[in-house]
Amino acid sequence: MPRSIWNGTVAFGLVRVPVKLYSATESKRIALRERHTQDGAAIEHRRLCVKEGREVPYSEIVKGYEVSEGSYVVLTKEEVAAAEGPEAHVVEIEHFVDREQIDPAYYERSYYLGPGKLGEESYRLLQTALERSGRAGIGRFVFHNKAHLVAIRTAQDVIVLHTMRFADELASGEGLEPAKPAKQPTKLELDTAQLLLAQLDGKFEPQSYANTYRDAVMAMIEKKAKGEAIEAPESLQVTPEGDLLSALEASLAQSKGSRGKGTAKKRSRPTPPSGNAPKRPVSGASSGNTTKRSASGASKRKRGED
Repeated sequence: MPRSIWNGTVAFGLVRVPVKLYSATESKRIALRERHTQDGAAIEHRRLCVKEGREVPYSEIVKGYEVSEGSYVVLTKEEVAAAEGPEAHVVEIEHFVDREQIDPAYYERSYYLGPGKLGEESYRLLQTALERSGRAGIGRFVFHNKAHLVAIRTAQDVIVLHTMRFADELASGEGLEPAKPAKQPTKLELDTAQLLLAQLDGKFEPQSYANTYRDAVMAMIEKKAKGEAIEAPESLQVTPEGDLLSALEASLAQSKGSRGKGTAKKRSRPTPPSGNAPKRPVSGASSGNTTKRSASGASKRKRGED
């Protein structure tokens, strides 16, 4: 049974739903530890007081806000918690909106909501109402000393809570418009691109997409542990503007061939018009940077093959 990480209440109107919050994701990152290049020893990060030059335990650490240069207002954990107010453990739903209206850019992290003590009936009421309406509840709550905008919706008979970014936390895209090309795409290029999009059409099945970067790093670690040399990845060339139509047509032919062999889920990257750089061996020295560069390149190549 998973362990809840937060207990509280979802409130909408005068209805109160006791809930428990559970993690909906888990990290699959490869633990790469810092080592000293000279002797391979582990690296430690310590909390040092810059005035006394000694290590400080967590019990002696507080947080402060710089109000002017060199002047701080220090807040204890209790004072920070007091800022949450009496609604500290309440997710107050302010509106219900069509789920399709929410731009995915606002989503941050995902959690499951389960019924709290004596909350089974009200939980099922909210879950069913959200499911039938196709709506998401928008509200806010404080979690880990941070205010969050949240959206709650249903998925597989449970309620999911997504923490969201506030509007002022999204960077503006102004000034990022690329330079206008010398010529606009031709009708033939656009038509061929549309054909390619239609050819690559499919249904989103999350289980079909593996973390190829993690697999590539693990394969490289195993290879290097055996004393084998790591090869630099092949360089991928950008399609020249004059070859766009050729690349599109080649992609169409390749996609049709893949579908004919029943391998639609794993498509190869179209062969670049120009040649690839030859492989060159990389030193087997125990350098973290070398491994990371090689792993990153292997990831790009493997993603292209998948």
